[in-house]
Amino acid sequence: MQSDPQKLIEKHPSLTHSELMKVMSHVQRPQGDWILHTLMVEGCTVPFKFKRKGQYQSLKGARVNMTYYPAQETVAGIDLEIMKVVRIKRG
Repeated sequence: MQSDPQKLIEKHPSLTHSELMKVMSHVQRPQGDWILHTLMVEGCTVPFKFKRKGQYQSLKGARVNMTYYPAQETVAGIDLEIMKVVRIKRG
């Protein structure tokens, strides 16, 4: 897997890369064999979501670099906009 954000964006133009985003909240909850991570970042009202096999140290208050794309999620019959994270690293 390529970890360089520029290479990922060149290959998939719908991706966006943002650096040094401040995490306001970080929630981790089990979803089957995976842990679903939901981040809220400063200045954005849309949640950023990704799955990993294990729990992380809390990212609350940290600065992160993320590569992500917009997606839709239906909760209780309501369509919500979310951002699916494909790459995240501490800034």
